[in-house]
This record gives sequence, C-alpha cells and structure tokens, in this order.
Amino acid sequence: MSTPRVIAGKARGMRLQDVPGDTTRPITDRVKSALFNILGADIEGASFLDLFGGTGSVGIEALSRGAAFVRFIDNHHNAIATIKKNLETTRLKENAQVISADTFSYLRQPADKAFHYIFVAPPQYKKLWQRTLQTLDDNPGWMAPDAWIIVQIHPVEYETVVLKNLREFDQRHYGSSLLIFYETVSTA
Repeated sequence: MSTPRVIAGKARGMRLQDVPGDTTRPITDRVKSALFNILGADIEGASFLDLFGGTGSVGIEALSRGAAFVRFIDNHHNAIATIKKNLETTRLKENAQVISADTFSYLRQPADKAFHYIFVAPPQYKKLWQRTLQTLDDNPGWMAPDAWIIVQIHPVEYETVVLKNLREFDQRHYGSSLLIFYETVSTA
C-alpha cells in the first residue's frame, strides 16, 4: 500500500508518514476522496473529531479542505507521534488538537465541544465501531445538532446497531471498505 497523501486543499499532494508497525490500517485515497466528495463544501468551517486517528490522514484532509478545527484521539504512542509529525509537515497544526487517550474513556467524559463530523475507523473485527457508536449515543453532547458520524469498517463487520439519539441514513461500499453514515435524531 502506498503512503497516505493529502488529496485536496491547502496541503494538496503532500505525503504523510505512516504509523510504524501494523497497528493501523490507513484509509485508501479512493475511500478518502469519496468521503470528502460526499461532505463537499460543508467541511469548510466545520469541527471534526477523528477517533482512532492513526496517521491523522482523514482529519488532516478535513483541515486541508477548510475545517475550522480537528481533534485527533488515539491511545497508541506511535500514532500520536505520527499525527503530530504529519500536522507539522502539512503546516496544519494551528487548528488541530492531538490527544492521547482511550476513545471510550474519553467519550464518557462530559463533552467540552460539539462536533459537526465524527469519524470512526477503529481496528477491525473487534466490534469497536459498535461500542463507539453506543458510547456516543449515550453521551450526545459530543455532537452538534446536525452532526454526522461516519464509520469506516470492512463490509463483513456490518450489523445493525440499536441507537436512541442516532440513526443510520446511508452506506457506501468501496471494495473492502464500507462507510456508514449516522445523523442525530431530531427531537423537534
């Protein structure tokens, strides 16, 4: 697999460093391009939470395309160091925050910010994506009223998740990647 790169925006074409070892699975350019084509211009000025940040590729793409703020969460030292290095390389660190934390412990805390987009791409085949959705569903303060949560998994991992504050509204298949889109349920 080739090294990740920034596809569009201020840092277009810049190569990103991979996380050493095999603990992460970087998003492919095809899937990342498709995701940001779906988000379109709505990413401009948005806040973005990149959970299980890995290389930081998705959050950095959001910053490059005009997101106002991106927070990266990961609990692996190598991933945190890689995200920081990639933010430095792309000169996008000013509007970013990198936090070393367990995603679930972090999301159980009272929210200090509501995000427009939350990207969830945990290690595969461990049901961590369902656990992340349940944790966000139990603590909706992390989500702006019109927030989207985007989950990236292998298609064989998919199953319906029963939620009270979120609902699935779309799926997109790209080879061995599935993007699942959730939105907040309107209470009005």
